[in-house]
Amino acid sequence: MVNFAAAVPTLPEQWWDRVAAGFARSEVPTVTVTELLAVVLVAVVLSVPGATWRYFGLFATVTHELGHAFAALTSGQRLGGIKLRLNHSGTTTSYTRGRFAAVWSGFWGYPVPGMTGAGLVWSGFNGWGPAAMSAGLLVLLASLIFIRNAAGVLILLAAVAGTGALIIGVPAVFTGHVAIILGLALLVASVRDLAKLANVHLRRRDQLRTSDAYILYRATAVPSAVWIALFSLVVAASWLVAWQPMSRVLAAGT
Repeated sequence: MVNFAAAVPTLPEQWWDRVAAGFARSEVPTVTVTELLAVVLVAVVLSVPGATWRYFGLFATVTHELGHAFAALTSGQRLGGIKLRLNHSGTTTSYTRGRFAAVWSGFWGYPVPGMTGAGLVWSGFNGWGPAAMSAGLLVLLASLIFIRNAAGVLILLAAVAGTGALIIGVPAVFTGHVAIILGLALLVASVRDLAKLANVHLRRRDQLRTSDAYILYRATAVPSAVWIALFSLVVAASWLVAWQPMSRVLAAGT
């Protein structure tokens, strides 16, 4: 007698199979100008209107704080934990006796959403979209051990659930398009967050103590404007990386 129940993979098994399968390079997606414009439109809808930014902005905050956390770990610091809040703010606590390590981890917040976005766009156009999605999901899962507040757990679990749903629900042939959409949305989010940061320094100076640029100024005596310019330079470079495959699609369509 055949045990059909045992032969049918469970949902977790299906999920893990899709995650593991994602690390193999897939067929390079063919993206037309029309598809590219549709992808850009979806990315803008995710990251510009207030109604959608209320939720997608939380994912951008997760990426921002993970940038601080990863930089802290790579510079030998002890990571105390990450707190995420529903108002799009977050705090990453790390411990070090070295000033350079503190500055290093303090810098890699605002640039990282743009860098992550560029990586997703590049991956999507080059057949590594499924790998980028699978890797991102594993990073989000691993990050749960560093969350130190209830809202942070809720936000990260929502990000895990959303990413997992995309991996399972979207056919592999379209995963590259999803990676491009998420990448472009993060790139737009990085510009939006930089504009918000500049506004804090220009008009809402009562909130300066929450600014990474101001914290870096206090640690180094280098003016906040210099740090904002450096953030912007990295984000601009990320946009340039993402623009390369997009420009080829536009050139082929003319």
